[in-house]
Amino acid sequence: MGRIRKGVLGGFSGTVGTVVGSNWKGIEYMRSLPTIKKKRISSQKQLQQQARFAVANRFIRSMSDLYMLTYDDPAANETGVNSALSDVLKRAVVGTYPSFSILYNLVYVSRGSLHNASTANATAEAGAVIRFNWVNTEGSIGKESPNDRVILVAYSSEFNRAVYRKGALRSALTDTLSVPGFVGESLHTWITFLSEDEQDYADSLYTGQIDIQV
Repeated sequence: MGRIRKGVLGGFSGTVGTVVGSNWKGIEYMRSLPTIKKKRISSQKQLQQQARFAVANRFIRSMSDLYMLTYDDPAANETGVNSALSDVLKRAVVGTYPSFSILYNLVYVSRGSLHNASTANATAEAGAVIRFNWVNTEGSIGKESPNDRVILVAYSSEFNRAVYRKGALRSALTDTLSVPGFVGESLHTWITFLSEDEQDYADSLYTGQIDIQV
């Protein structure tokens, strides 16, 4: 309780309502009580959204450097990482709270207007190597070029780590990705292409889940 020492117009000490009165070196002053923030309890829907976000964000962070390039769209007014995160949340996160997971065959590791290969596959070779083979799109149905560069991607869901690199020309029809740190692991794989002028990407193709050999 506050105590008024000099009448209603004088200073006071203590607390009156939400005001604290005090004296410092003969100077009377008043201050308001600090606001105490109440802890908000998340609703079930909020908990579900938080759990879905955590699953998608964990995956995106494994190849955020790649997504900054392959999902970069100046018209989107957001970073490539944020754009990719939204896409994964919308397309690929499945399950019921609290157990959410990602359908990797629905994930894109790049988006763009460049045409991808008409078909592609990935197979494990000895020495912790993944062999990618692809068949070019027949005919000139887009701006693709034999000089486009392939981008090869592999991801471990157990370790949440990705390996990727820009590789051979589109015309080569084959290339390899070395993954020495994943012997005995099962990796998800994708293939995409970067245009010759390095201004556009293809929508990636999921090339399956494979077991890495010694």
